[in-house]
Amino acid sequence: MTHPFLDLAPLSAARFASIEDRVARLLATEQDVVIMQGEALLPLEGAIRAAAGPGTTALNVITGPYGQTFGNWLRDCGATVYDLSVPYHTAVTADQVRAAFAEHPEIDFVSLVHAEAATGNTNPVAEIGEVVREQGALFYLDSVAAIGAEPVLPDAWGVDLCVIGAQKAMGGPAGVSAVSVSERAWERMAANPHAPRRSYLSLLDWKERWIDGGRRTLLHAPAQLEMLALEACVERIEADGLDAVMARHRTAAAATRAGARALGGGVEPYVHQDSEAAPVATTLRAPEGIAASDLVARALAGDGALPLAAGSGALAKEMIRVNHYGSDATREAVEASLVALGAALAECGAKPDVEAARRAVAEAWQ
Repeated sequence: MTHPFLDLAPLSAARFASIEDRVARLLATEQDVVIMQGEALLPLEGAIRAAAGPGTTALNVITGPYGQTFGNWLRDCGATVYDLSVPYHTAVTADQVRAAFAEHPEIDFVSLVHAEAATGNTNPVAEIGEVVREQGALFYLDSVAAIGAEPVLPDAWGVDLCVIGAQKAMGGPAGVSAVSVSERAWERMAANPHAPRRSYLSLLDWKERWIDGGRRTLLHAPAQLEMLALEACVERIEADGLDAVMARHRTAAAATRAGARALGGGVEPYVHQDSEAAPVATTLRAPEGIAASDLVARALAGDGALPLAAGSGALAKEMIRVNHYGSDATREAVEASLVALGAALAECGAKPDVEAARRAVAEAWQ
């Protein structure tokens, strides 16, 4: 008995290459785009291990947990690392990056998370890119959460390694990801004796065996379901229009922040400035004396499908996350999440104004 998901014809190299080309168009890039067969941590780690080594001096910007992870990988590669950390309720600035270069002019690699879904902030990549270009450093960017929710333009911004994933604002699968690679980045990798080779992490394997071979022979059997799902997700974005998809995410974020302020009960936006808040997901600060994890558990008890989560680790006590991305970038998802949080707050003895939150969401969505 045949099954549409189990009896798929093999994915050809030509089809694989055509999906890469569509992802490149989504990024408006002329750089090589490599689709990797795994969640975005695969190219995120692979790109660092390929381009960084004992001779690298890196500026690692930390605006959330992923920045900490990148610093760990860079140190593990033998790089000298200078961390630039800012509070999670804000964003880094180009002036802070420029000051780091002034203090350590030997920096030749900059790692940055574009938007941190985990903390709800987003960073001014275009302005930071100008500073990095002035210094001639290699620019590595995690745009996994940003793609589909806000502009991601590696060529225009001078990004040498730009990693994206489909599982958030693109509304696609988690098991496939991509990285755009500049010529400078390929040269840095080729000169790095520690870059992974004959490895699932290896970008150079893809360069030498796939790209340089005219994209005619795949390295291994591709993950068919994930590749087809990625293709379908890009098709949907193309049909809706990328600008419309991004506008929907911006509106969802604005509505969530406005609704949370109107809800009251001690809840408030975690990221202070609207301009520094990521459109992919909104973080909220739980009221004093009420654990965010308990509040979210109460809210989800009524509807487990709501896009709500508590912060991870130490942030579980204070941070609530509304994951209004992909199919949840809707007025209905935002309103239902705030209503559920209002009910949970009332159970905990707070006095939220649910109707005010509803009105704020409606006004923001219009």
